[in-house]
Amino acid sequence: MRILVLNAGSSSLKSCLYELNGSLPEAPPVPLWEGRLEWEEPFRNVRLRVIREGQQVIDAQPSIPSESAAAGHLLQTLWDGPARVLSSPAEVDGVGHRVVHGGEKYSAPTLVTDEVKQEISRLAAFAPEHNPAEVAGIETARRQNWIRMCQFFKSQPQVAVFDTAFHHTMPRHAFTYPGPYDWLDGGIRRYGFHGISHQYCAARTAHLIGRDLNSLRVVTCHLGHGCSLAAVQNGRSVDTTMGFTPLEGLMMGSRSGTVDPGILIHLMREEKYTAGRLEELLNRKSGLLGVSGVSDDMRQIISAMESGNDRARLAFDMFIHRLRQSIGAMIASLGGVDALAFTAGIGENSPEVRAEACTGFEFLGLKLDRQKNVESPADCDIAAADSTIRVVVVAAREDWAIARECWKLTRSA
Repeated sequence: MRILVLNAGSSSLKSCLYELNGSLPEAPPVPLWEGRLEWEEPFRNVRLRVIREGQQVIDAQPSIPSESAAAGHLLQTLWDGPARVLSSPAEVDGVGHRVVHGGEKYSAPTLVTDEVKQEISRLAAFAPEHNPAEVAGIETARRQNWIRMCQFFKSQPQVAVFDTAFHHTMPRHAFTYPGPYDWLDGGIRRYGFHGISHQYCAARTAHLIGRDLNSLRVVTCHLGHGCSLAAVQNGRSVDTTMGFTPLEGLMMGSRSGTVDPGILIHLMREEKYTAGRLEELLNRKSGLLGVSGVSDDMRQIISAMESGNDRARLAFDMFIHRLRQSIGAMIASLGGVDALAFTAGIGENSPEVRAEACTGFEFLGLKLDRQKNVESPADCDIAAADSTIRVVVVAAREDWAIARECWKLTRSA
């Protein structure tokens, strides 16, 4: 069975093709094909990279007329050109989509119907950076001009895998905000995000350290451009840092994370900020970028910090301070911790961040193997042998997690 995964973001489209035969492997296999399109907003400076069976075969800057044509351009490399691995789109057996927000209705992967698509579109108000792009991705896979071009995925089942679904197991006291109770009735509650990553990371951690997930307390740290933590107990999310939207919680690349809401009232009252201006400020001009004035990329922050840039140092120190605070909160929600797992771009590739984060928990008996940490090995326990808490670096494989769910659902449909 060939499963295609589509991960549509606000300025990127990632896709993978997996071939699954028989039972699901424990470790993620190498995709047959991987494609990634990235662009700057508004749609310009497009870059296309395609990997076939582990080897990069395309790295180009194609001329694509519009964002709506991007997915078609990317997916055509599946069966046309040097990256070709299929004879036609008919050889795809199922399509899995990452969708950021599933609201209260969707707590599990779901076959895409017109009703599901409409609900995802409605929830765009809760995740404006993501859901519209995901609806476009689903539409594109069904769109008539695609069918006329290559008969793209006309009859294959499509599955929506929701980032919020994993956090549906949080207890009510963890997901309810301390505002009027009417908020909860109106759907204003903590939903949590990065759930696909947190769920996979927790399961992979258990496998790597030889423990049963159903008896494990693990804090999973998804640290990328967007950042969040989850407290996972016995395989279930019991707490997380993101909330009603992906803006709450940790300091991020260009997002503020949690701030005093009184600041926003002040800006609206005294500086006449509109909702749109606040959204732009908090989502795109804050976090590492806003504090440092250098970049939203942790690698550039560390480089500038080492060159003596005081604002870059401040941004790094703030990031670590808030990360330690939140890890401590997750440990409290779990009543202890057996493992701490780092994943995503910063989590996997920044030994500086991991070392500083872990330093705050040496009083619990956590000890890093410093050499392993510096080497940043993927899918590896980097704690010292005598550490009371295991520390694991997990390669982010949301695409594989989505493919697994799509495989399960399409086989049972």
